[in-house]
Amino acid sequence: MIVQNIDRVEGITPADFKKHYYTPRKPVIIAGTGLSQNWPAYSKWTWDYFKSIVGDKTVGVYNNERANENTLVNGADDYITFGEYLSMVEKGPVALRIFLFNIFQHAPQLVEDFTWPDELASGFLKKYPMLFVGGAGSIAHMHYDIDLSHIFHTQFIGRKRVLLLENNQSPFIYRMPFTVESAASFVNWNEHLDTEQFPALKHARGYTSILNHGDTMFMPAGYWHHMEYLDGGFAMSLRALDPSLLGKLNGLYHIVGLRGMNNLMIKMAPKWWYHKKREMARQRAEKALQELH
Repeated sequence: MIVQNIDRVEGITPADFKKHYYTPRKPVIIAGTGLSQNWPAYSKWTWDYFKSIVGDKTVGVYNNERANENTLVNGADDYITFGEYLSMVEKGPVALRIFLFNIFQHAPQLVEDFTWPDELASGFLKKYPMLFVGGAGSIAHMHYDIDLSHIFHTQFIGRKRVLLLENNQSPFIYRMPFTVESAASFVNWNEHLDTEQFPALKHARGYTSILNHGDTMFMPAGYWHHMEYLDGGFAMSLRALDPSLLGKLNGLYHIVGLRGMNNLMIKMAPKWWYHKKREMARQRAEKALQELH
């Protein structure tokens, strides 16, 4: 792959953010001193604090195994209490993660611990801030968010390596039809990629960085992302709808039409559909390579 570092700023004015990142849809990391260090959450949110307020809630956990032909979108691998899970992460390493956990439904007082960055973007879904937790060694495999929202992703505790690619790189990373997933594996991508089996990966253009405590990453709508937890940690995502009508309609199509069709095909012909998606991904990658020459 052709990879460059994600821009990193200590602070940024709303005008500069919109000019250089939001409008051109380019990722950027706003370091803790520029945003989250002013939040009570920066120091208040700890493993023990979360255990004390929502430790008894049941959550779905996900392992590092990639989906097979019988796996529906967003199906959890197991269910345990949040407190049990956090204890496992603290002891670590444990290759289990939680995503899209709306902890704020169970502990609404948490919304007082941070400030929505309304000066940077509009259309925030203020009922749906989401928590993402992972043990050291856990992986969020390459995908893009199905609702096509802009994401402000703030890391708390631990470090996480991220790889981002603009959505127009989809053919080069073997996007499977009717999914937001890649047929290729990006596990330990910084050390090795299987470019023999997936030759188009050589031409994919991406961005990378390591997120530390307090870093807020702006990830524009539709960006592919692969995340590897270097330490046990957690992050919060604040989602903002695409301001354009076309963007909103595309997000609705993804949630209702695209996901619905993929799940229907998994139920009807799982093995055939599993291989068909990968075959079509290869065909699209080969076509993209031909167009380069």
